Amino acid sequence: MKRTHIILLVGIAALIAGLLSIGIDVSTYDSITSAKSKQGKFVHIIAKMDKNQPLEYDAIKNPNYLTFFAVDSLGAQTKVIYHNSKPADLEKSERLVMKGKMQDGHFECSDILLKCPSKYKDDEKQMQKNVNEQVGG
Repeated sequence: MKRTHIILLVGIAALIAGLLSIGIDVSTYDSITSAKSKQGKFVHIIAKMDKNQPLEYDAIKNPNYLTFFAVDSLGAQTKVIYHNSKPADLEKSERLVMKGKMQDGHFECSDILLKCPSKYKDDEKQMQKNVNEQVGG
């Protein structure tokens, strides 16, 4: 085999390995129902915290244990257990992007990303009011 063939084969192998490593990290968002069907597999879920259910967090007793219930856009609900400190403004968040696994009927969350309400919401309302006044007047 020529030296250029060996270099070419090594290059192709490196390219394939790189593509596979990128493909492993790419994930889609699952609903709670589909996550329940993938027990033990790492998934991403977008949901809201169910404010009608209790949130359990005691910073003195165990600062790295938080439980709450989450509801997705399809209405499915699950208990979430998060072994880390409670994120600030969790209760104010519009949506939660949670990464983790479904295990034993609950979601073992490893990471939570908060999607908070826009700080420009009031500005949008004021802008709409101004537009309505200009159109009507």
